[in-house]
Amino acid sequence: MSANGLLQIALFLGVLIALVKPLGWYMAQVYEGKLPAFVRWIQPVENIFYRLCGVDSRQEMRWTRYALAMLWFAMLSVLVVYAMQRLQGLLPLNPQAFAAVSPDSAFNTAISFTTNTNWQGYGGESSLSYLVQMTALAVQNFFSAAAGMAVLVALIRGFARHTVDTIGNFWVDMTRSIIYILLPVSIVLALVFVSQGVVQNFSAYQSVPTVQAITYDNPKLDAAGNPLTEKATSREQVIAMGPVASQEAIKQLGTNGGGFFNANSAHPFENPTPLSNFLAMLAMFVIPAALCYTFGFMVGDTRQGWAILAAMTLLFAGFLAVAEYAEQRGNPAFAALGVNQTMSATQSGGNMEGKETRFGIVNSALFATITTAASCGAVNSMHDSFTPLGGLVPLAQIQLGEVVFGGVGSGLYGMLVYAVIAVFLAGLMIGRTPEYMGKKIEAFDIKMASLVILIPPMIILGGTAWAVMIAAGRAGVFNPGAHGFSEILYAFSSAVGNNGSAFAGLSANSLFYNAALGFAMFFGRIWLMIPVLALAGSMAAKKRIPVSVGSMATHTPLFVWLLIGTVLLVGALTFVPALALGPVIEHLNMVP
Repeated sequence: MSANGLLQIALFLGVLIALVKPLGWYMAQVYEGKLPAFVRWIQPVENIFYRLCGVDSRQEMRWTRYALAMLWFAMLSVLVVYAMQRLQGLLPLNPQAFAAVSPDSAFNTAISFTTNTNWQGYGGESSLSYLVQMTALAVQNFFSAAAGMAVLVALIRGFARHTVDTIGNFWVDMTRSIIYILLPVSIVLALVFVSQGVVQNFSAYQSVPTVQAITYDNPKLDAAGNPLTEKATSREQVIAMGPVASQEAIKQLGTNGGGFFNANSAHPFENPTPLSNFLAMLAMFVIPAALCYTFGFMVGDTRQGWAILAAMTLLFAGFLAVAEYAEQRGNPAFAALGVNQTMSATQSGGNMEGKETRFGIVNSALFATITTAASCGAVNSMHDSFTPLGGLVPLAQIQLGEVVFGGVGSGLYGMLVYAVIAVFLAGLMIGRTPEYMGKKIEAFDIKMASLVILIPPMIILGGTAWAVMIAAGRAGVFNPGAHGFSEILYAFSSAVGNNGSAFAGLSANSLFYNAALGFAMFFGRIWLMIPVLALAGSMAAKKRIPVSVGSMATHTPLFVWLLIGTVLLVGALTFVPALALGPVIEHLNMVP
């Protein structure tokens, strides 16, 4: 890799780490109700929301009630987003007069945005009105992100408290996440995006003349209903408009990932400049990284948060190195054929297929590694066009549970579950009752942690096996062999992991995939939150155990490596056989 490429990566990590402590401290103050003076003026607005919704902000909840509130809110969100898509043709702010979305696509999209997945089987600029984009999808970007943050804060309280049966109030945690964290930062970020050229308007789509006429094959049906094509000529291009910047900001900050346009962050109206690209990547990681410090601050030992952050950063660096190496190396099969992969007389070669020349290989591989580590799913390049090993990195990060920073809230609570598993394994090795954060890890806790670890691979591997066995699943595959298998495996991994990116060679906008992936997204998100909240309730009820000479320190480099090993070991045992059938075989076939 060039010195410039290394400098870009170092700059990104440097700015990210510099923001961890101030933002992490601020979020801890928000969740503990100790609002800093510069945001205290918002508190009357917060109280108005509670009065309008009939919420007693002083009343805390047991974990069962907290989970029930989360479930009801998720179900209501699904119904609202589904209804708005189905009624789209009757609603205002629809300058292109888009008709109602089909029932199966509306079902898939409603679950997708409610679960923070933002999987899209449609083209946004050709399917959805401005009203649906704003009040259904963008609003859910705030709600789904805040729900993940709320569940994390409940788990943190479980570790911080002792001998109590409450873990907070779901409605309060949701409200504070939105009005004090997500909304203010999104407004600032959206304004910066506008300054870079991201569009933000309600104009109708613009038709502009092209420099020259374009001749193409236009598909149609003959009188008997048989498909055919006829030559057609176009002398104009339709350019989509819309309120993009406001959605772009929260899609990155909330690790949602859904694009206003089908090309997502590769589209110049969503991501026009190197600065907008850098800020988009930073926005995906900044809250998940800062929440590590929030965790340490709220449990009274910031070293615990730094240890978790160190484990995440080391894992990220390893995956990034593999992705950068694979994409910079290019396709060895081309080299064997004597094909020159050099991009210019001064720039070294590599795999530029499916990548924007505005960003190049370094920023494309960096963006792909970040977006799949962060459970975001936004893309500035085509993951389907990565080399087999380059594409293995996004796929593997999703399958590990996206705990390498991960989604806002969901990444850290996933990593804390791995921490519980790690101390349990360490306890088995030395013959002691495992402890974490001064709490004994008992049978119920391990059962809940095991559900979090086992549910995703069951759905991913089961769904993939089902799809490759039946005709409806195979019908969407346009790339036979190992790569086609990888596309199906990626689709179910992305759905269950609530990522939303894709190996887009798979045609997934069908009844089978819309239904199957919709249920995968729902269970992959909602039914993992329940055991996490159960774990929070169990931890909060426990007595705090004083530190003794036999206690295992969980803020040391030794624990960091134990945690990394646990994450990799669980992932390797679970998914290596499936990965061997996909990207690994494809790589071996590519090597001359």
